[in-house]
Amino acid sequence: MENQDFTTAILVDQTPQEAFNAINNVRGWWSENVEGFTDQLNGVYYYHYKDIHHCTIKIAELVPGKRVAWEVLDNYFNFIADKTEWVGTKIIFDITEKDPKTEIRFTHKGLVPGHECYGVCFEAWTNYIQHSLRNLIATGKGEPTPKEGVGYNTQLAEKWNLE
Repeated sequence: MENQDFTTAILVDQTPQEAFNAINNVRGWWSENVEGFTDQLNGVYYYHYKDIHHCTIKIAELVPGKRVAWEVLDNYFNFIADKTEWVGTKIIFDITEKDPKTEIRFTHKGLVPGHECYGVCFEAWTNYIQHSLRNLIATGKGEPTPKEGVGYNTQLAEKWNLE
């Protein structure tokens, strides 16, 4: 049976290490609404978008110039029945040198077409990877979701040692 996890890939002119560094700059391409550690093995960070989406992510794997993998520890969506749909999924960036370019293959393992959020998540991840991350790697300027006014979640910060 064919793998149905969401995946998308980009090719850039920069080195695998430059791509790796950009991926770990989560605030530079995904969202400025991130608290915690995004570039340390076993680091944990908290992402939020208004009252629509909140998640806590652990950095499960960091192999410089080759791979970044995150594990979703906690998740909340306000627009679907199963609010915790991402919990336990893995978000993986495989980086491969393809002379003279670098390929970044993004896979959200566990995000499959049967999930209620798949359509929305497909659109969002495609935009963030194909446009924002690509631009951050190529030009040093991504298009993350700008900082917004939702307050810092102190309970989650304490639970996951984000401070």
